[in-house]
Amino acid sequence: MKTVIVGGVAGGMSAATRLRRLDESAEIVVFERGPYVSYANCGLPYFVGGVIRDRSSLLLQTPQSLAARFRLDVRTGHEVLGIDPVARTVSVLDVADGELMVESYDELILAVGASAREAVGHPGIPTHTLRTVEDVDAIGVLVEAAADNPSALVVGGGFIGLEAVENLVRRGIHVTLIQRGPQILSPLDAEMVAPVEAQLRSHGVDVRTSVTIDTVEEGAVLLGDGSTLRPDFIIDASGVVPSVDLARAAGLRLGTTGGIAVDADNRTSDPHIYAVGDGVEKIDALSGEPALVTMAGLANRHGRTVADVIAGRDERNTPALGTAIVKVFDAVAAKVGWSERQLASAGREHRVIHTHPASHATYYPGAQSMSMKLLVDPVTDAILGAQIVGGDGVDKRIDVIAVAMAGGITASGLARLELAYAPQFGSAKDPINQLGYVADNLRTGATRAIQWHELDAAIAAGATLVDVRTPREHAAGAIPGAVNLPVDDLRDRLGELPDGPLVVHCQVGQRGHTAARILAQHGRDVVNLDGGYRTWAAGTSTRARETTRR
Repeated sequence: MKTVIVGGVAGGMSAATRLRRLDESAEIVVFERGPYVSYANCGLPYFVGGVIRDRSSLLLQTPQSLAARFRLDVRTGHEVLGIDPVARTVSVLDVADGELMVESYDELILAVGASAREAVGHPGIPTHTLRTVEDVDAIGVLVEAAADNPSALVVGGGFIGLEAVENLVRRGIHVTLIQRGPQILSPLDAEMVAPVEAQLRSHGVDVRTSVTIDTVEEGAVLLGDGSTLRPDFIIDASGVVPSVDLARAAGLRLGTTGGIAVDADNRTSDPHIYAVGDGVEKIDALSGEPALVTMAGLANRHGRTVADVIAGRDERNTPALGTAIVKVFDAVAAKVGWSERQLASAGREHRVIHTHPASHATYYPGAQSMSMKLLVDPVTDAILGAQIVGGDGVDKRIDVIAVAMAGGITASGLARLELAYAPQFGSAKDPINQLGYVADNLRTGATRAIQWHELDAAIAAGATLVDVRTPREHAAGAIPGAVNLPVDDLRDRLGELPDGPLVVHCQVGQRGHTAARILAQHGRDVVNLDGGYRTWAAGTSTRARETTRR
């Protein structure tokens, strides 16, 4: 059995090494267009920033090491130009000497990934993506050669774009970040992005949303907001599209997303051709529909799945949750599942929960605040998604929620998880448990809540807003029109509240819940502002900036 693999990074190399472990007799040939295979592309931005100092540490394997350990025939500098599914052959160009050859296969795996969304290249300004070792080498030369007060323009405020920004700033470069959409980190909701944007601005980054490049002439970049920049270089992180030219030319079916359509075995419409990686459709865990999810973990896992299938093992892909995380200076942002924006766009009913716990017990030194958002199905109590922004502890909490979603644990069920506790690691009521408590209160009707973006409508409809924080907190920052009545005084001052519906709020929601319980048991129609003043402030500040830009 001869398996040919097109693409020698992530999914391709995972398939090759797994197949060898399962079948010592298999003939395995890997073609990689570039000069490197099996490199740590997720570490590339950190080499630019000097966090990773040893370039060789990013090059996990070489053709020689892969031949020695796994008896793989890995050929770098070889570009596959075409596929003949009937003859089961591929046409391959040796880039160095221009020789064209034909290679046969029994099974073929396409692991060609994705390519930059738009063709890069601007007159007079060096422009690069940040996807390959060659990109990093070129950017490194530009950074070293930059004159005094160097500057860069980063196009795209997604995960890769933000990692590029942070690492360029670490090298002393002034960065302007532009994002086509209304906010950076579009997989997150507006109020959750605010702390990340604040981190960028505090480090001198010029963040501009709803802005694109209009023209580039003689080293000057004219932006859609009317301003002009003269950066030393441009990093294009505007996104990727599936690389499907080979598949299309071979007559393989493409899906509705534009990616290569595959079944649960990663088999394409040709039974002897498989495909894995960023260019391939996945199945979304919430909708059950095809989706493009460009995650290294999925590429590696699906490469392993293909190897198992080819070796005759019973293995299938599982739907994708889209779990992701990024660190931007001191802020960590993570998500899993769908955002509120996605749910609203799809017309799917949902319940929203915001909390703002500490990373561990506050009496133990070093506790850091985090903001958590949980999206819940109001009928089944299923977890639909989550977002967390903070510092320490964000990673383990998003992973717990991802495991809960995969295992079918409900939102209320988070309250019953027995998680490791010591003061330096968490709290006796872990932030995950706290999400579960709030979810259970909402599920059982013990409390009712409204969201920050629903407050204006509630007040317009006649509700009175009651700030149950201390007078000092209220004076430091308040929602316009709020009546300040501290929760500890509430029972003795009930008569001061006007008739009609009430909306109560505190700083993060916990005292607001207590106040709502008191008022409800005294016969008042009351709801709690979910996430309190902190969530409202984050959401309205983001909305105000976008309104100003328009």
